[in-house]
Amino acid sequence: MNKKQLADALAKLLEEKGKRQFKQSVELIINMRGIDFSKTENRLSLDIVLPKGKGGKEPKVAVIAEETIATQAKKAGVDLTIAPNELPAYADRLKIRDLAENYVILAQPNLMAQVAKNLGQYLGPRGKLPKPIVGNITELIEKSRKSIRIVSKGKYLPVAQSLVGTEVMGVDELTENVEAVYDAVKNKVTEGNIKSVFVKLTMGKPVKVA
Repeated sequence: MNKKQLADALAKLLEEKGKRQFKQSVELIINMRGIDFSKTENRLSLDIVLPKGKGGKEPKVAVIAEETIATQAKKAGVDLTIAPNELPAYADRLKIRDLAENYVILAQPNLMAQVAKNLGQYLGPRGKLPKPIVGNITELIEKSRKSIRIVSKGKYLPVAQSLVGTEVMGVDELTENVEAVYDAVKNKVTEGNIKSVFVKLTMGKPVKVA
């Protein structure tokens, strides 16, 4: 993917954004070919850190942990902590929907089995199972706010679509984010299997990059 072509496409996108009553997202669309997505090993399941963040679209972070780690997470500014004995209550339909739709979830490794038992049936099929807490909790929370996840949506859909920022970001920032996502997908499927690449705004038409 040519960096100048990408920057030009993003500049065109932002020039034609118009006026909306909300902040539009910038999305990357990668179309692939020659890949059998009916094979599990070929499907995408990628967590990617956007180096320039999401442009105000950062999600909330929930931490499932015992008291010591929960306290550290609170000091690091986490949005929600869930103690092990609170897990059964989150099987409630409304609570678990809110958790799945609005939070990135992190969990203490030794609690993963309890999480799976109580919430796995709902979170698993949605690709929202927690990531284990390994290393510095503050850094992990910060990375989680900047991360996006690409998961194959079906056995035969050769498309990856991802948020890469918002219309308030500059071309250079968006370019860096797009390159990070593109490189992660390319490393999984190889560049020869990428058919075309587009960028688009929420309410705009796709602009071809490659």
